[in-house]
Amino acid sequence: MTRSVPAFKLRPPTQPPHLLPRPRLSRRLDAVTEPVVVVRAPAGAGKTVLLAEWSRDLAAREECAWLSLDTYDNVPGRLWNGILGALRRLRPGLPESADGAAWTLAAWLEEVLPDLLTGLDGGSPLTLVLDGLESITDAEALHSMGAFLARLPRGLRVVLSTRHTPGTPLPALRARGTVAELDQHDLRFTLDEARQVVTGLLGTDCPEQTLGAVYEATEGWAAGLCVMGRALRRSGAEPGAADLARARQEVAEYLTTEVLDRLTTEQRDFLLRTSVLDVLRTGPCQALTGERAGVLLRELARTVHLLVPVASETPAYRRHRALTSLLSDVLGSETPDAATRLHEAAASWYSRQGETTEAVRHFLLAGDRDAAVAVVLGDWEEAIAAGRGADVTGWLGLLPSRAVAADARLCVVAAMADLAEGAPDTGRLWLDVARLRQSGRQPVGTGGTVSGASAVAQTVANCLRGEVLAADRLGEAAVAGTPPLTYWHALACTARGTALLWSRRYAEAEELLAEATRDAYAAGHGLALVRALGSRALCALLSGRCERARTLSDEAVREAEVSGLQRHFVAAPAHLARAGVLLEDGSVDGAARSLAAAEAALARFAPTGSEPHLRTLYHLVRARVEHARHDTEAERNSRAEAERAAKACVFPETLMDLMPETTEHEPPAPAAAGPEDLSLGERRVLRALCGPLTLREIAAELYVSHNTVKTQVRSIFRKLGAHTRSGAVARARECGVL
Repeated sequence: MTRSVPAFKLRPPTQPPHLLPRPRLSRRLDAVTEPVVVVRAPAGAGKTVLLAEWSRDLAAREECAWLSLDTYDNVPGRLWNGILGALRRLRPGLPESADGAAWTLAAWLEEVLPDLLTGLDGGSPLTLVLDGLESITDAEALHSMGAFLARLPRGLRVVLSTRHTPGTPLPALRARGTVAELDQHDLRFTLDEARQVVTGLLGTDCPEQTLGAVYEATEGWAAGLCVMGRALRRSGAEPGAADLARARQEVAEYLTTEVLDRLTTEQRDFLLRTSVLDVLRTGPCQALTGERAGVLLRELARTVHLLVPVASETPAYRRHRALTSLLSDVLGSETPDAATRLHEAAASWYSRQGETTEAVRHFLLAGDRDAAVAVVLGDWEEAIAAGRGADVTGWLGLLPSRAVAADARLCVVAAMADLAEGAPDTGRLWLDVARLRQSGRQPVGTGGTVSGASAVAQTVANCLRGEVLAADRLGEAAVAGTPPLTYWHALACTARGTALLWSRRYAEAEELLAEATRDAYAAGHGLALVRALGSRALCALLSGRCERARTLSDEAVREAEVSGLQRHFVAAPAHLARAGVLLEDGSVDGAARSLAAAEAALARFAPTGSEPHLRTLYHLVRARVEHARHDTEAERNSRAEAERAAKACVFPETLMDLMPETTEHEPPAPAAAGPEDLSLGERRVLRALCGPLTLREIAAELYVSHNTVKTQVRSIFRKLGAHTRSGAVARARECGVL
C-alpha cells in the first residue's frame, strides 16, 4: 500500500521577498554534465532558494521533479514513496513502492529498483531535485539511495541539497567523475551581491562602513545577511554601533535554533569548550575535551558546515565568525570561569608542541603574563638559530610593550631578533634599553647573562653596520667574556672574525672563525655556523687559497640548505665565495648563479644598507662576471655600484685593491711575451701577490708608488695570460716562475 505525498512537498517553496537572482550560480548548474549534483552548505546558505529559482527556469526547458524532504521521510518506504510520487507526476508508468512494514531493502534492490531504472531509461531529459537530504539518516534508506544514484540511467540527473556532507556513495561517485559539487564557498554572496541584498532590505543605499561590518560578520552567509538587513531596517535612521550589535544578536538567535539546539549534548559541549581556539585540530581539541575529540571534530565538520577547512598538514577548521561569537557568549554565560581554564590548558599544550605563538597568546588570554614571558625566554634561542627572527619579534609583539621594555632579558631577545633579521639599528635601541635596566647578571639564553649577551649583540650590530674597528675592539672583550662551546661564543667569534677579515688580518680572522665554526656546531646554531663557514670561505678566497675557499663555500652552502637558510643574509658570504671560486675555474654561468643567490640573500638589507663590505664585494664579483662576458656597460655599472658601496666601508681600498682586474674595461690582449719575459721588478711583485697584502701595501713594502705596482700587475697578467690575482699565481707556479 502506498500513501499520497503532500502537494507542498512536490513543488519548490515560495520564494522569499527581496530575492536576489544569482545568475552566476544558475549558469554553473546549467553547465553541469555529471548525472549527480550535490549542493552542500550550512543552514541559511541559500540552497533551497537557489534550487527553487533554478528549477523553475529549468522546467520551462525540460522536465523537472521536486521533493522536499524532512524527518518524516527518514524511513526507507516513505522516502521512496515520496521520490516515486515526484517522478510519477512526469512519468506515470513508473512502479509504486511499498510503504511502511511491507518495504524491505532486498525487495527494493531485486524488484523495484530494476523496474524503476528501466522506466526512466531512454526518455527525454529529466531532473530530480531532492531538497533537505540531511533529514535522511536511516542506514537502509541511505543504502537504497546510494544504489539508485550509482545506477542512474541516461537522461536522468539528480540534484541533492543538504546541510551535511553525504556519505555513501559520494566518495565512489567522485572517483568515477559522475558527481558535481557546490559548497558554502560557492554559495557565499560576493560583496556586490551582499550590497544588493542589504540595500533591498533597507530600501535605501547602505553606507559602506555599515555594509563592511555586516559583510565581515556574515562572511557572505545568506541567512546572516537577511537577518541583519531586516534588523537594521527596523532601526529607522542610519544604523549605528548599537543597531549592529542588535543585528548580530538576532543572527546569534538564528544560529542557536538552527545549529546549536540541533546538536547532541556531547557535540554542543565540544564546540563550547573549543571556542577558545582559533583553529580546530585534533591535538589541541583533545587537550580541552578528551580522547573523542578527533571523532567529534570529523562529525561536526561533516554536519555543521559553519566549520570551514583551513590549509594545514593535518585536518583543521575554523569557525564561521558568527558561530564563534555565539559560542563565546554561551560559554561565558554558562560557566564564567571556564574560558580562563581552557586558555591555560590550550597554552600548555601548544607550549609542549613548540607552537610558541599560540602558547604565548593563550597564556596572555588566561591572564598569566609570567608564563607567557617564560615561554618566550625558553623558545627564542632555537628560533634565532633557525633564522626565524621575525617569529621571535612576533612573540614579543604579543606581550605588552611596557612589559618587554621593563625586562632586560626581553630587551636582549628583541635585539637578537632584530639582528637576525638584518636590522642592527633597531637592535641597538633595544640594547640601550637593556643597559638602562642595570640587570647585567640576569641569565639570558644558554650560558649567557644580560651584560655578556649585550656585548655580543653590540659586536654583531657593529659588524653588520660595517663598523670594523668598533667590532674588533668590542669583539675582543665579547670573545673573552663568553664561555666556549656556546652560541654566544660562536656569535662573538664570528663577528670579530668578520671584522678582522675586512681589516685584511686574514690569519687572525681564520683562527677566530674556525673557533666560531666549532662552537656553532657544538651549540647547534645554524645561523652562526653558516655565517662562520661563509666568512672563512671569503677569507680563504681573498688570501689566495682558492681550493680551501672551494671546500668551505661548498660546506657553507650545504649547511644553509640543510638549515633552510639559503636565502637568509648569513648565506651571502658563502654564495659570494662560491662565485669567486667558480670564476677562477672559468665557469662564468655558475658564478652568475651563485651571485644571484647572494643577491637574494642580501636583498633583506635593502632598507638598512647593512653589510657594506659584502655589498661592495658583490658588485666587484658582478663586474668580473660582466668582464668575462665582455659586457663593458654592465661591467662599468657594477664597478660604479662597488665604488658607491665602498664609501661606507672603513677600509674601502681593501676590496678594490684585491680585485685589480676590474679596474680595466678591456680584457688582457694576447701578446707574444710569456712568463720568461717577466722583469725583475715584476717578479718581485708576483712573489708579493702570493700573500695577503693589498697592492697599496705591496707598494709600501717595495718602496715604489701604488701606480707603479698596478702597472706591473697588469703586465704580469698579460705575460701570464691571467685575469685574476690568484690565477696569475697559479699560472706562475705551473711555469716554474715561482
